[in-house]
Amino acid sequence: MENIYAQRIDALRSMMSDNGWDAVVISGSDPHSSEYPAPRWKQVEWLTGFTGEAGDVVVTADHAGLWTDSRYFIQAVEQLEGTGVELHKTRLPDSVSIPDWLFEHASVVAVDGLCQSVSAVQEIKAALGEEGEVVDAPDLLECLWEGRPAVPVTPVTTLDVDCFGGIPRIEKIQWLRRWMLVEGYDRVFLSSLDEIAWMLNVRGSDIDYNPLVISYLLVSHETVKWFVRKSAAFTDPETPDSYEELKADGVEVKYYDDVFMGLSDFGEDADGGRLFVDPSTLNYNVYNYISETYGHVSCGTSPVILKKAVKVESEIESMRQTFIDDGVAMECFLHWLDEEVSMGREITEWEASEKLTWFRSQVPGYRGNSFENISAYGPSGALPHYSTPQEGSPVIRPEGLYLVDSGGQYLTGTTDITRTVPMGECTPVEMEDYTLVLKGMIDLSMAVFPRGTTGHQLDALARMPLWRAQRNFGHGTGHGIGFYLCVHEGPQSIRFQYNPQPLLPGMATSNEPALYRQGMHGIRHENIILCREAGSSEFGDWLDFETLTLCHFDTSAVLPHLLGPEAIKWLNDYNDRVYRTLAPLLPPRTAAWLRDKTLPLKY
Repeated sequence: MENIYAQRIDALRSMMSDNGWDAVVISGSDPHSSEYPAPRWKQVEWLTGFTGEAGDVVVTADHAGLWTDSRYFIQAVEQLEGTGVELHKTRLPDSVSIPDWLFEHASVVAVDGLCQSVSAVQEIKAALGEEGEVVDAPDLLECLWEGRPAVPVTPVTTLDVDCFGGIPRIEKIQWLRRWMLVEGYDRVFLSSLDEIAWMLNVRGSDIDYNPLVISYLLVSHETVKWFVRKSAAFTDPETPDSYEELKADGVEVKYYDDVFMGLSDFGEDADGGRLFVDPSTLNYNVYNYISETYGHVSCGTSPVILKKAVKVESEIESMRQTFIDDGVAMECFLHWLDEEVSMGREITEWEASEKLTWFRSQVPGYRGNSFENISAYGPSGALPHYSTPQEGSPVIRPEGLYLVDSGGQYLTGTTDITRTVPMGECTPVEMEDYTLVLKGMIDLSMAVFPRGTTGHQLDALARMPLWRAQRNFGHGTGHGIGFYLCVHEGPQSIRFQYNPQPLLPGMATSNEPALYRQGMHGIRHENIILCREAGSSEFGDWLDFETLTLCHFDTSAVLPHLLGPEAIKWLNDYNDRVYRTLAPLLPPRTAAWLRDKTLPLKY
């Protein structure tokens, strides 16, 4: 019997033939360039069976390919088996991008313009040249996808910045209008959901793990129009006056599908005015409407991205408390897991994941997980974005390594933490890998660097211990993290690919070097670090990091000679701070267990 995904690709090829398309590009995103789309827009998963968060598909008459990065290579090979879809590896020196591949294989390319950014389509157009053609076919899978999920509608919550931290909505709007005035724009159109949520201080749950509301935002010097698939009936019971609060600040609530009508208003002006959009997040279909109808479009990087990334002091204080609360949940979980496994009880990866979620749910202000828990024992840990199965989940044994990567969404912040836990006796290779990855994380944590330094320049600090042993990992070392927003945000990053954005005081970024041995084990150590001022000298201004995450590192798998005295001192000081901060908040038995786990490591 033919594979269901192969059948769907055949149906798509029939559509392509009927329309005269040489190729179709299917994005793994949604109309707002979201990293994690709602089920309605999981088109790559529906077409191919691949469930990774990053992946795009190209289908021609004789080829189907999935483009994804090293986090998903092993997963893609397993999930694509029997579908006829070939894996194209990205972010490697010899990788061929989708636009370059299309140049060799197609002339007429159809895209779902609702789910392709302007920048992505422009790259395809540039590669095809004047003789090529890109066709905008919004929702092109609609007629093939039986039972396709609807656009989600969930309650809207407004944030109380006086209680939880942040900048009042009206101040953010005033700031954006000042920016517009300086830059000479009449309107700014925002389509990125986390930027809109930040601007309006609204949250929802339209997308799993991300407290976002599917919407568009149009800001002029006189008006603020929020296009959203909601009504006053869909406000959160805890904040029933959300819409009244928004209206009091001058926000006009419009229906989501009326966005084209709202955008057409500026065309009625004498000269149309100057409209600013960010082509990296705006979808091609909406851009087409604006540019073809009126032509008054200015493109650039949204100023909201950087403003949102630099946390204000009230947010930072709330985040510090959030990481204490999250640390309590983590230590209670790790104590529970240690006891259960050491007593011989069979705990599966899935059961451990569910128990961790339960501990987090006991924290006041908890609003869900910030992403799907990665609960991975032994060989499962070698998959960077392993999806823990509910049925047939592997049992965690009293030996080897267990990796748990998880995080919570709280009214006071967002967390992301990875701990690799020795469950008992470990092999020499496991201990070597464990120590080298930990040393890389510590070396980056201790970094002191001049103002203007980028994450790209710091990335090697986390890799050097591994490089010296001729080992490496394929993904980035660090990503920005939101304030009760997306667990991944920019513009900063710490990775080997070039990123010109300097690290600035107030930016919170993950620190997560790793190592993966297929079929054996995976190791990742992750804390969230806050960039801060570190003084000045005759050589300039200096920055360093404050570690926000509070959860001990198990020293039983550490080889002290590989860690070295400076890193050991950092580790001992960190574990001692974890104990002193969290022990008074823990149950007595858990606090006593943590005392043993945080005893100083000797060199």
